[in-house]
Amino acid sequence: MSSIRMIVGLGNPGPEYEKTRHNAGFWLLDELCWKYKGNWRTEGKFHGDIARVAIEGQDIWLLKPMTFMNLSGQAVLALAHFYKILPDEILVVHDELDLPPGTARLKQGGGHGGHNGLKDIAARLSSPAFWRLRLGIGHPGDRNEVANFVLKKPRAEEQSAIDDAVLKAQTYLPLAIAGNMAMAMKELHTAAK
Repeated sequence: MSSIRMIVGLGNPGPEYEKTRHNAGFWLLDELCWKYKGNWRTEGKFHGDIARVAIEGQDIWLLKPMTFMNLSGQAVLALAHFYKILPDEILVVHDELDLPPGTARLKQGGGHGGHNGLKDIAARLSSPAFWRLRLGIGHPGDRNEVANFVLKKPRAEEQSAIDDAVLKAQTYLPLAIAGNMAMAMKELHTAAK
């Protein structure tokens, strides 16, 4: 099984989006960058902010696309193409409406579930085979409210639960990065119960 060489956090650039639910992927990447002593730098040719960190002795590229959510694949493809990173060596961290706040789930492939960032990445990579770390943000209950919901700040108790999930997910990421996805999934999904 391939190991992970690139971790992408999905979000929207700009201070007005910083604390919104749709930026959960950015939150986890900022934590990883800090924890592993990386430094963000804006890289025009990769359409985003990138950092290089060592996790479990492996060099990992961290990427926060600065293209807005629905064009996330542009940044992912640029970095993956440049460093010859295959779809199954990419982990995309994103907000997930179908999971309650405080939940983190790991999976490979699958559909995009209406998530425009995932949709664009799958289209540009010509493959849905990348890994996903899904951070639960909950659902507003009415699908007509989704667009508004993801672009709002979580309530305090939701934010606290999401922060816990971000920390929990970080604990099991080294297993995933080493290519031990089955163990990472088992540990992460068991810890959630």
